Amino acid sequence: MAVRDARANESFDLRKKVLRLETLYDVSRALNVLREEQALVDEIVARAVSLLDAERGFGVVFEEHGSPAVVSTVGFASFPGVLAAASDPFVLDLCRARGPLSRTGETVLGRAAGTVAGAPLVVRERVLGVVVVLDREARGGPGAAFDEGDRRFLESVAALAAPALDALRQLRALEADVDRLREENRALKGSLGIDEVLVGDSAGMRRVKDLVLRAAASRVGVLIRGESGTGKELVARLLHAASPRRDAPFLALNCAAVPETLLEAELFGIERGVATGVEARPGKFELASGGTIFLDEIADAPLAIQAKLLRVLQEREIERLGGRRRVPVDVRVVAATNADLEKAIRERRFREDLYYRIRVVEIPLPPLRDRREDVPRLIGHVLSRIAARDGRRPKALTREAVARLLDYPFPGNVRELENLLEGAVALVPGDTIEAGDLQLRGARPADGVSGSLDLASLELQHIRHVLESVGGNKSEAARILGINRRTLYRKNVTI
Repeated sequence: MAVRDARANESFDLRKKVLRLETLYDVSRALNVLREEQALVDEIVARAVSLLDAERGFGVVFEEHGSPAVVSTVGFASFPGVLAAASDPFVLDLCRARGPLSRTGETVLGRAAGTVAGAPLVVRERVLGVVVVLDREARGGPGAAFDEGDRRFLESVAALAAPALDALRQLRALEADVDRLREENRALKGSLGIDEVLVGDSAGMRRVKDLVLRAAASRVGVLIRGESGTGKELVARLLHAASPRRDAPFLALNCAAVPETLLEAELFGIERGVATGVEARPGKFELASGGTIFLDEIADAPLAIQAKLLRVLQEREIERLGGRRRVPVDVRVVAATNADLEKAIRERRFREDLYYRIRVVEIPLPPLRDRREDVPRLIGHVLSRIAARDGRRPKALTREAVARLLDYPFPGNVRELENLLEGAVALVPGDTIEAGDLQLRGARPADGVSGSLDLASLELQHIRHVLESVGGNKSEAARILGINRRTLYRKNVTI
C-alpha cells in the first residue's frame, strides 16, 4: 500500500512538472502574440492561479514614465486598487527582494491569507510590478504551503513576462515620440512655410526638407551641394529660420564674386590705417555673430582664405586685417558649392581639413531634370507669385507648353524655369501662354512638324534631339533625360 502511494505521488509530481513546462511554453508563445499590457497581465495571472491551485491571485504593473498602471485579478470580488497594492507589506518585500517569496499566515491587501507566494517583474534591476497567488488548495484539503517548485514557477513566469511588458512600454513610448515629432515637424513646416519656399513633393525634395528640419536645430556646419539655380541660398535661409539663431543676423557672401584682395576684409574686417583713407569696419563674421553666415561658392575661395576660415571654425575667433586683437565670434557656417570638392581636394585646390569642417551635414539638392514631377506645381507657384506681384490674374499654360517644359532638361534648373515664365508673362498679351512663347535655350522644332504636337510626339522629338546631341550614346542620353536606360530602349527612338 505504501509503495503504491509513493508511486502515485511520484507519478503526480512528474505530471505536475510536465504541466508546468508546458505552461511555460504556452506562456512564452502567448507573450509573443499579445500586443496589449492588459491582455498580457491577464494571461500570466490566470495561468499562475490555475496551475498553482490557488484560490485567488493578482498582478499589478506599476505606473511609469507616462505608462498607466495595469491590474488583473482572479477570485477577487473587489480589489482595493493600485496604490493599496503598491504599499502592501508583502508586495514591498517582493520589490526589495527582487526575487520570489512564499509565506504562511500573512495578511495581504488587508485580508488574512493562509498561504501566499509572489514574484516581482524585474527588468534591468527595475521592478515593473508583481504577480501574487494566495490560499493554495492541497490535494487532501486547504492550507498547504507554496513550495520551492511553486516559487521557481512564478519566477519563470515573471522572467518571461517582464521583458515583454518592458518592450510593449518602450514601443508605446516610441510611438508617442514619433507622433509628437510628426506634430512638431508639421508645426515647424507650417511656421516656416517650407513647402512654399521649397516647392515640390518628389522623393528628392522630401529628403531635402527632412534634412533641413533635422539639421536646423544643431550648430554644426552644413554643406549644401547642387547645380546652379537649384535653390542653395533658399535652403541656407531655411536652415537659419528654423534654428535657435533665427532672431540673429543671416549674412550671405559669394566667395566667387569678391576679389581675393577684398575677400579677407569682407569676411574678417579691417583695421583703420591699413591703407590710406581706410576706416576700421567689422567683417561678416563679426556682423553675423550669434547668427548664420552663408558662404556661397566656397570652392572658389583662395587657399589663403581657406586656411583662415579653418582657423576661425576651429578656434571661433577672428583677427581683422591689419589687427592683432582676437575677437571671439559665435557663428554657424553654412557653405554651398556646385563644384566637385573631392576633385578639387585631389588637385590641391581645396583644403581637405576645411572640407571636413564644413561638411558635418551635407544636403544635396536634386537638379530639376531629376524631379520632373515637380515641374507642374512649380509652374503654378511661379505664375501665381508673378501675378500677385503685378496685381493681376495668373496666366495659364497650354497643354503643349507644359509638355514642352516637361521635356526640357533645364540646365539652369529652377532659376531658369522662373526666368522663362517671367519672360513669357512679359511678352504674351493674353491670358494663355503657348508652347511657342517659351524661349527655351537651344530649342528647335522638328523638321516638317508644327509646334502644336501632342505629348507623346513631343516626348519622342525631345529624346531624338538628346540622342543626336550625344552621338547616339543611349547611356548618356538616359542620364541627361533622367530616365532608366531600359525605358529609353523601350521608346525605340532612332536617329
